[in-house]
Formats: sequence, structure tokens, C-alpha cells
Amino acid sequence: MSSPDLFAALKSRFGFESFRPGQEAIVRDVLQGRDLLAIMPTGGGKSLCFQLPAVLLPGICLVVSPLIALMQDQVRLLQDDGIAATFVNSSLEPGEIGARMRRSFNGEFKLLYLAPERLLHPDFLSGALPRLLQAPGVSAIVIDEAHCVSEWGHDFRPEYRQLAMLRQRCADVPMLAFTATATPRVRADIVRQLALRQPAVHTASFNRPNLFYAVRLKNKRTYAELLARARRAPQDAGIVYCLSRRRVDELAAMLQADGIRALPYHAGLDPDQRRLHQEAFIRDDAQLMIATIAFGMGINKPDVRWVVHYDLPRTLESYYQESGRAGRDGDPAECILYFGAGDIRTAEFLIQQKVDPATGGALEDEQRMARQQLRQVLDYVESTECRRAVQLRYFGETFAGPCAQCDNCREPRELEDRTIEAQQFLSCIARLVQRGERYGASYLIEILRGGRSQRLLDNGHADLSVHGIGRKLSAEAWRGIVRALLHQGLVNQSQDGYSVLSLNDASREILRGRRQVRIARAAHPVRASATSTAGAAAADEALFEKLRALRKRTADLHGVPPYVIFHDATLREMARRLPTTLAQLSAIPGIGQAKLTRYGESFLAQIQHHIGADQATPR
Repeated sequence: MSSPDLFAALKSRFGFESFRPGQEAIVRDVLQGRDLLAIMPTGGGKSLCFQLPAVLLPGICLVVSPLIALMQDQVRLLQDDGIAATFVNSSLEPGEIGARMRRSFNGEFKLLYLAPERLLHPDFLSGALPRLLQAPGVSAIVIDEAHCVSEWGHDFRPEYRQLAMLRQRCADVPMLAFTATATPRVRADIVRQLALRQPAVHTASFNRPNLFYAVRLKNKRTYAELLARARRAPQDAGIVYCLSRRRVDELAAMLQADGIRALPYHAGLDPDQRRLHQEAFIRDDAQLMIATIAFGMGINKPDVRWVVHYDLPRTLESYYQESGRAGRDGDPAECILYFGAGDIRTAEFLIQQKVDPATGGALEDEQRMARQQLRQVLDYVESTECRRAVQLRYFGETFAGPCAQCDNCREPRELEDRTIEAQQFLSCIARLVQRGERYGASYLIEILRGGRSQRLLDNGHADLSVHGIGRKLSAEAWRGIVRALLHQGLVNQSQDGYSVLSLNDASREILRGRRQVRIARAAHPVRASATSTAGAAAADEALFEKLRALRKRTADLHGVPPYVIFHDATLREMARRLPTTLAQLSAIPGIGQAKLTRYGESFLAQIQHHIGADQATPR
């Protein structure tokens, strides 16, 4: 397809005159019928990469999606853009499922969304799938949230493993795997598990430049800070993640008592109540969702302006995924992580609960992996390096920094000299190495603090010269020093799950007094970060709020979330450009032909009324 035709279709169908970074190359590979693996960050526009080709190619595109809410939301957005799409899942009555499948056989839809269980059901594989392959024909099979196929992914789903059988049954149909987060190990596993054939692999940058990242010390003022943020911009939607259901309920109740439209969400609530709370949030009837990690996957709300982790996340990958639910529309948003010493104790307690239900014995491999993941999170929390650099390095991407969009880059923390303590710790490792022994950080700290556990006495380590030389520091303070040494590469740690420590060349320089060790003080609150109006000074804010109100009324009338009508970025462009004709309105990004026809006149009327009222106001 020629570039003019492709860009014309992009504009008429989706309202955009240009692709986001990486999209065009993926779309062209799909149009050429290649198998494909695309890793694009949340907010990168991965859905368009298969939706646009589905519209342009003959036949129907099958989209495997793991959550009912996700597929319903995608279909709702497509239908509002005038694109024939539907879904089939357990929320429908059998009669409605039959009707939608008959329309699919007749070629009335360009995209059909299915849960993996539905697609892999014997009746579908033996009946519906062969009919679709014959007529209207299947243009592609899309595996959305493809990380679910890998046991190394953050949301492994066993049923996704069985999707490999589609290659045998649909030998000539391109298989397209899309996901927002995947480490190199997960990427290789996706290709293997789905039996992708010489796939085109596209890896977009994981950098989300519109997001501001900060880590703040958890203390008695934490709730007050959260409340102040909610009150500062009550129109801004936010998500607050907590580790436990109890914390979710308590925090939601406190915010409600303080006049905030906040709702709880966790697996302990009745399913209907969870659904109602989720619907209220995406329709802007609630400002905040206070939730466990049970909330978020597949929630396509693009205008979340802030995400707070009230407790320490379990892994760095899950933190990236959860915080990435902010600012999916590309507008500025902020991601705040609160961290306190109690979080580490809670995390360690949860790790200890990983036991075999049959025997009650510890699942040692799982526990070792969980502790390694915890250390990665703590490295991020306590690092003085650019937050982006730490996150992106986890995904194998290099970012030099500074980013100017995180607390460490905006307000570098004060460093303190910890050379003596570092020498004490490294000396402890050296003494044990001389005896042919290697241990992890916790045991080394026990020696330094003068511990007298039976294991320590039996090993003869109470007789070491370093025994007790670090008793002036708490175990927590020592753990912070060890994490800093690891992060700065001043000591080595094995990656086999046992995490024993060893000296390296930098360690020996410290022991010889040739190198100083400086460690940042505890994280502190940063000054004002990104807000929903950052970068939008040229827009008429009064008009923007009027357009938001009109959007909400229009959405309620049509029974859809406000963002289905227009994104905030589209409304801001209206408020900046002040279009007065349909032709001018159609030039604004995010307004395709279907939306222009359906909503154009009412939004133009609001703009014209505002301009007239503004001109009539005495200056």
C-alpha cells in the first residue's frame, strides 16, 4: 500500500495524520502478512498497529484478549470510530453469541475479540474456526497481552500456553503477538511458545517521557500528601495501589470521609461491586480508585493523571506496568512510590508465606526468586541515579540521563561518607573468603552486629575479628549500605537465587583506602512535579473545562466512558486552535470521519458560544 493511501486511512478511520514512533513499520509488516512480535510500552499505541491493518485487509482479524473488560473497551472505541468490531465472551447470552458468530461468518465484522478459553474450546476449533477460515477468511490472529504466555512474565496465564495449537490449525494465517512489557527472556519464550515463524521483532523504547517518577519517604504525613494531591486537582483521575485489601478499604474510607470521590477495588469485593466501581471510575463518576494489583490490567482509561504506590511493589516489572497506567494519552502524569522500612518487613513476610500447600515446606526456588525481585525494587527505591535509567536498564535498554522528569534528576540527594562502614562490610567478606566460605548479606550483617545465633556459633564466626564491629548501626541501616554497594557495583552478588556476595576490583580499592564510598541520604519529598495542565499554557483552560463537561454529558447520553468520545489531548487542541468550521475541526488529531459526523456540530457550538461570550465580556 502506498504511503498516501495508508496515511489517508489512518486519518479517516482514527483521526491521526501521523503515526507514533514505531507504529508505521509494524503496520507495514502486518500488511505484508508476516508473523510478528511487537513490544511497545503502555500508551505507545500498540492496538492501532493491528486494528488499522484489520480494516484494510480482506477477511476478519481474530484478537485474543485475556480480560472481558479489555475486549469490551476496545470494541467500544472501534465502534465509535465507525469500525465494525465485536466480541464474544461469557458476559453474553447464548443467543447473542450465536447471532454475533453468524454475522462474523457473513463478513460483517473486521475484528472479533475472543478470550483464549473461548478460542480454544473444542466446539470453536472444530466448528466456528474452520468456517471463518473459509469465508470471510482470517486476515490475522492477534495475541494481545502476549507476556501472559510466558511463565517468566508478570501475569502468566496457563491457558495462553495452548495457543500454539493455532499454528497447526491456521498454518497460513499470520500470528501477531503484542505486549507492553517483556524482558529479553520473556520475548524469547513468547516466540517459542506461540511457534512464531521468522517473526519481525519490533521493540519500541520503554521510555515514557511524559511520566514524572518520584520516591518519597513514608511517614505520618503520607496520607496528608495524598489528600492534598486529590484536592489540588479534583478533575484529575488517579489510582492508588496498596498491598493488602485491608489497606485498600481503610484508605478508601478515609478519603471518602474527607470528601474525595474514592472507591475501593480488590478481589475480596463482590464481582458486581467491583464492576460497578470500575465503571464509575472509567466514566469519571469517581476520581480515585484505591486498589490492589487486582485492578488495572486491560483498563483502557487514557486520562489517568497520577498513580501512587502506597506500598512497595513486588517487582520492578510490575511497578513499570502499574505506574504506566498513568498518562496513556501522552499528556503529563506523575507516578509516586512511597517507601518505608516497614515495607521491607511486609515483603519478607509475604515471601516466607510461599510454601507448598501439601507439605507446608518452603518453596525455596520461589522464595529465592522473590527475594531477588525485591532487591531489584529496593535498588530502584534507594538509587540516586536517574529513575528512568534504572527502569530501562531492567528491560535491557540504555538511557544515559538525566531525564529532568524524576526526583533524582530534579533534586539530587545529599551524599554522606560511608567509607568506614563499607570497609567493615567488605572486610567481613574477605575474612570468610580466606576460610573458603561465602554468604549472603543478612548473615554478614549478623556477624558485623555481633549476633550469637546457634548457626553463627557453630560456624565459629563469633571468633572473627570483624564480629561485632558494626553493632552501632541497625540491621536496616546496614541493609541500606549493602544495597548501595551493590547498586554502585562495589561488590558482586551471585544471580543463582542464593545471592552470596564476593569482592571485585572496586571492593579491593576500598579496602586499600584508595576509593571513597558515598551513599545518598534517605529520599525526601520533591517539589511540585508534572500536572495535567503542564505544557498546555496555550490552551484556553476555561474552554477546556467546558468541553470536558460537554464530553461527559455526551458520554452519559451514549452510555460510554468520556474518553471514547474524545481524549483530553483532543479537547486541549480544540481549546488552543478554536476551530469554527467542521473542516477546521477535522484537522485536529483524534477526530476521524465518524467522530466528526457524530459529535462535530455540538462541540463546534460550544466553542462558538464560548468565543462569543468571551468577546462580549468587558475588558
